[in-house]
This record gives sequence, C-alpha cells and structure tokens, in this order.
Amino acid sequence: MASLIHLDAAGLAVALLVVTVGAAVQGSIGFGANLLAAPVLAVIEPEAVPTTLMLLVLPLAAAMVRREHHGVDWPAVGWLMAGRLPGTAIGAVVVAAVAANTLAVLAGAAVLVAVVTSALTAAVRVTVGTTLAAGVVSGAMGTATSIGGPPLALLYQHREGPVLRATLAATFALGTVVSLVGLALAGAVALWHVGLAAALLPGTLAGVAVSTRLTGRIDGRWLRPVVLAFAALAAAAAIVRGLA
Repeated sequence: MASLIHLDAAGLAVALLVVTVGAAVQGSIGFGANLLAAPVLAVIEPEAVPTTLMLLVLPLAAAMVRREHHGVDWPAVGWLMAGRLPGTAIGAVVVAAVAANTLAVLAGAAVLVAVVTSALTAAVRVTVGTTLAAGVVSGAMGTATSIGGPPLALLYQHREGPVLRATLAATFALGTVVSLVGLALAGAVALWHVGLAAALLPGTLAGVAVSTRLTGRIDGRWLRPVVLAFAALAAAAAIVRGLA
C-alpha cells in the first residue's frame, strides 16, 4: 500500500487531515483547498505536488457544482477560461524568467493590495472585461505561484455564496482538466499519483460534507469578510514563503 501511495501511515493521516480541512474551506468560501494542503504535502512527499492535488480538485469541484448548480454563472466561466489559457502561458514565461521566491513575494503583495483596495472601495462590476482580466491574472498567478484562487474570489466577493462557490468550482474543474492534460503529456502523472489521490479522496468528500453545514452560517454578511481574510492569509503565506 505504501509503495502505491508513497506515504506511510503517519504521513497519510496528516495528508488526510489537511485535505479534509482544505476541502471544507474551499467548499465554504469557493477557494483555499490547495493553499492549505500544498505546503504540507510538499513537506511529506514533494513529488506529489501538484499532480495529486490537481486530481483531488476534480471531485471537489464536481461536488460543489452539483450541490449548487443553480448558482453557476456559465457565461462568466467561459470568459474566465478564455482568460485563463493565455494567463497560464504568461505564468509559464514568467516562471522561466523570475526566481520562484521573488514571484511568491510579488504575487502575495499584489493580492494584499487587491484585498485592501477591495475592502476600502465599492464593488468591482462583474463584466466581460473584468471577468476576462480576472481569468488572465488567475491563470498567470496560479501557474507561477499556485495562488490562482484569490483573484477570482475577489471579483465575486459581493455575489451570493452559491454563485461565488459554484462559478469558481466550475472554472477550477475545467482549468484543472487542461492542466492535467499538460502534465500527462509531459509525463508528470504516474500511477502512484492516482493511488494517493484515491487514498485521500475520503478526506475531500468529508470536507465537502462539512462545508455544506458551514455555508448557511457563512453566507450573507459573513461571506465577504471571510473571503477577504482568507485571501489576505494566502497572500501573507506566499510572502513569508518567498522571503524564507
């Protein structure tokens, strides 16, 4: 079993815990699973990142879309994906030219500025232009620094909870499929990645179940502050990681 998933019992238990917590967070506010799970899994088994977590995004996103399918803004998903593709290419070029630590600090600082600006100003209108731009920024930042969720969440922070969560979930699902195809073509998807993802799947499903109970408590006046706070936390973590 350990050879198939590349983790011993203790490592699997820790991974299950962080995957469960991450899925509960993302299921509640629309993003955040990999922000919590990736740093821990990278310590336990570095070669599991990002493939295993991408494999887990698919059932997580599918469960969120199924739960709140009425909230998906499909036209926006199309524009977000249209922006994500060139954004991913931009991110790849930036990664090749700029040191990873510098990228983490710059991306974290940019998200912090966006959070502060969002907290102090009126809502940004969700238009074709802003949606396309958010897709580009998310694709670039996600490829370069693995924090592609906050730009999308900040755009949708004033929308109803089901719209924010389901729209982001649909976008993440489609984007992850594209990324996994690229990883597979590059030979970066192995059987043990699939085995580890299968072993961690109960944690993802448990996290979704927990989030279903949390959404009713968070939606309304609490959703936006929680989204802003978690985006700021993710940005601060990126800055600390880059400086360290």
